[in-house]
Amino acid sequence: MSSASLPGYSEGSRFCGECLQPCLQVPSPLCPLCRLPFDPKKVDKATHVEKQLSSYKAPCRGCNKKVTLAKMRVHISSCMKVQEQMANCPKFVPVVPTSQPIPRSTFTCPYCGARNLDQQELVKHCVDNHRSDPNRVVCPICSAMPWGDPSYKSANFLQHLLHRHKFSYDTFVDYSIDEEAAFQAALALSLSEN
Repeated sequence: MSSASLPGYSEGSRFCGECLQPCLQVPSPLCPLCRLPFDPKKVDKATHVEKQLSSYKAPCRGCNKKVTLAKMRVHISSCMKVQEQMANCPKFVPVVPTSQPIPRSTFTCPYCGARNLDQQELVKHCVDNHRSDPNRVVCPICSAMPWGDPSYKSANFLQHLLHRHKFSYDTFVDYSIDEEAAFQAALALSLSEN
């Protein structure tokens, strides 16, 4: 696990190298935390953070073996007890059981108007075709959500897509109920699992 430090801030913003990668894929990167622009050429390896990750130990959630934080992901991926726990986790079921296929939401590119792009196609299309477009645009995915603001324009739409839309909301959200009902349903489900 590598970590990076962004310069120019009072204490410097620090991120895991893997998490920072999507920010570096766009022409004008913004800090994921404070949204200020940064120069990707001046990103430094946060060696002091890496030293801390290599010196601190924590117990594995499966076998309780003490492992340095730097090696925890590797350990967990090979720990048989964790694998057993994962195998016993409840499998995903749609929010509302149905025999109908889940409808595929499609969107229009806010830059060029290309139509009928699903979420992954929209991300790929924008990265491939609009990487250097500086225009502020409304996210068509967010504006389609019940809570979305159809007038809000993202300062860096590509970064927004890469960070906020890694999965499809259609799989996890029941649009037919309000937020309080969704909260109550999630609470009831979590209590029934124990």
